[in-house]
Amino acid sequence: MSSDNPAFCAIYRWRLHLGTEQTFVEAWSRVTQLLRAERGSLGSRLHRGPDDLWYSYTQWPSAAAKAEGLARPSVDADAWARMRACIAESLPEVILEPVADFLAPLPKGDA
Repeated sequence: MSSDNPAFCAIYRWRLHLGTEQTFVEAWSRVTQLLRAERGSLGSRLHRGPDDLWYSYTQWPSAAAKAEGLARPSVDADAWARMRACIAESLPEVILEPVADFLAPLPKGDA
């Protein structure tokens, strides 16, 4: 996807219970893989910020595609449940529309 074709992006933010990071990452990976394969998501990235919040940048072709993709029954109820159990606090999502591609590969040397 190029900057000529911006997408709808939702940024989710969570504070996790201590010691649950690995479980959360594994469950998040499963859920986002299925959202991309089965629901039309353009993909997601997850990282832990310096503020100890976990951020997921999730792209969709449009706000309508996001609403439709998430309105259907869970893609993996067990993974969703494991993710939710790890979350100590959910902050309101941030919506960016339109956006350039957040999912482009990072330049070498950046991590």
